Amino acid sequence: MPEETYTPPRVWTWDKPSGGAFANINRPIAGPTHDKELPVGKHPFQLYSLATPNGQKVTMLFEELLDAGFSDAEYDAWLINIGEGDQFGSGFVSLNPNSKIPALQDRSGPKPFRVFESGAIMLHLAEKFGMFIPTDAQGRAECLSWLMWQMGSAPFIGGGFGHFYNYAPVKIEYAINRYSMETKRLYDVANRRLAEAQYLAGDMFTIADMAAYAWLGNIYRGEAYGDAAEFLSMHEYEHVGRWVAEIDARPGCRRGRLVNSRKGLLERHDASDFDTLDPELLQSVVRGF
Repeated sequence: MPEETYTPPRVWTWDKPSGGAFANINRPIAGPTHDKELPVGKHPFQLYSLATPNGQKVTMLFEELLDAGFSDAEYDAWLINIGEGDQFGSGFVSLNPNSKIPALQDRSGPKPFRVFESGAIMLHLAEKFGMFIPTDAQGRAECLSWLMWQMGSAPFIGGGFGHFYNYAPVKIEYAINRYSMETKRLYDVANRRLAEAQYLAGDMFTIADMAAYAWLGNIYRGEAYGDAAEFLSMHEYEHVGRWVAEIDARPGCRRGRLVNSRKGLLERHDASDFDTLDPELLQSVVRGF
């Protein structure tokens, strides 16, 4: 049966909810919808987030920094429930005018300041602590190139493939084919790179790996968008699979995936919070979103 055709009006207007499962929070304007101040904890870094792939990137980095011995990387992770519209509270919008998680307040210096966008937060923390980013010009350029590749790729995978394959109220063949093709191409890009190097930037595990892993790993393991792993033939990407398994085994990354998660810690305010979880949970692969 052919799909219904849609003729766009001359001028688009917002006259009905749109976005399927996310229709209640989608709107074509920015700014806060309500007054709500953000809580502030005791640590140098205040993170406001949710365990989506973009949120997991930052919590994995924090946990990896702590594992590397940087005790001053301690952080509070406050839950932002995007399904309830927490991201439109006045306090959150003051940290991120774009109303997207994660958002960070760096209180480690004399004057607190904000950092928003997951890639910017990761770059800020990597440079601040001198970890997970190469110091030589060529290595740094390679790392940042792959980090920006991931940032540019995410909308095609999440808002494109994930939305139309799993969340959209109707199945649109053209849209699913379009974004399936692009998602598989992106996996092929990563697979070819990981066939020639241990990590995306070379021999060193970097923020580029954490960022890409948060997205590629969830689908590869079959933990995102229903049966997307089978639909996209994840078994074809052997080198991505090797890389995912290596990062799966890192304790910091495992803990980071559990932060601001309904399957782990809704909020994280101390390293001892993980002691409240079933030890087997920390050894397993847990759905993050």
